Amino acid sequence: MTSPEKNANDETRALLGEYEHFLAGKADGTTDAYLRTVRHLIGWLVQRPDNAGQFQSQQLTQPAVEGYLTYLEQEGLSLPHRARVKSTISNFAQFLIEEKGLLQRNPTRGIDLPPVLPPAPGQISQEQRSILRALVKQADDQRGAAVFALGYWAGCRVSEVSWLQMAHTHVGPQVGWLHVGHDGKKWRDIDLVNKAREPLYAYLQATADKGRMYVFTSQRRERLTEEGIYYWFRTLKAGAKGEQGEVIEELNFNHLRHDFAGRAREAGWSAEEVAYYLGDVSKQGVPTVQTSVQHTPVSREQVQHKLKDIQG
Repeated sequence: MTSPEKNANDETRALLGEYEHFLAGKADGTTDAYLRTVRHLIGWLVQRPDNAGQFQSQQLTQPAVEGYLTYLEQEGLSLPHRARVKSTISNFAQFLIEEKGLLQRNPTRGIDLPPVLPPAPGQISQEQRSILRALVKQADDQRGAAVFALGYWAGCRVSEVSWLQMAHTHVGPQVGWLHVGHDGKKWRDIDLVNKAREPLYAYLQATADKGRMYVFTSQRRERLTEEGIYYWFRTLKAGAKGEQGEVIEELNFNHLRHDFAGRAREAGWSAEEVAYYLGDVSKQGVPTVQTSVQHTPVSREQVQHKLKDIQG
């Protein structure tokens, strides 16, 4: 004879199967993220003392959802993550209301989370930064780590990374600087923070061909092309699981440079200092971007001392 507990589990699996069908039309990653969130919610609900290890739709009340979101906060999950969870629960509740007739009211109504502030123009969110850094670490690829570091921690253009020459790369175990630019434009000397220098130094130490012209090579060409860098970045993002893939879906390598500029401004850099370091200046040394302050000369030493203030 089949046990009541097994019947309850079968019913839950059948309900989730119907919910998956309800989600038809959404991207595969979105569907996976929704189902994973709902399974986790159900797992949390059935462990509540009053629920006897079984899930019933009536357990999905406003106090229960509030308790679940509080639990996620206590577990250290970010506000953007909790906001997505709330949205998913709302979607699941609408399924239970409209398709199954098992609920009368959406339990997320009346639950207010603090607003999720968008990142400053040109910047990426802290959650996106964390995901990208974790993916780089997970990939365990010295070349990729160095390429990422030059975009994220030095604000280099994709062309500047692609065309970077060994003769212009001066890095050691303690200090490092680059002569960067491309096609005769915006050439400059920039000092590197340790988080940019260290992966670049590790990559250079690990590569055998010390006499090559370009720092970053590929199997097919003497250098890693701009298209190759964009492809590498897409491959990096493809390693994200579930909803993390959605969070970083719109990002490309160029976002790293813009984000570096925003983080430098947050660290107290002037617009002129950012423009100087990134090479966004005219031949006369004037920033090519619009600023609201009068132009003042910027020196390499002046910027060097402020590099340590940039957070990531």
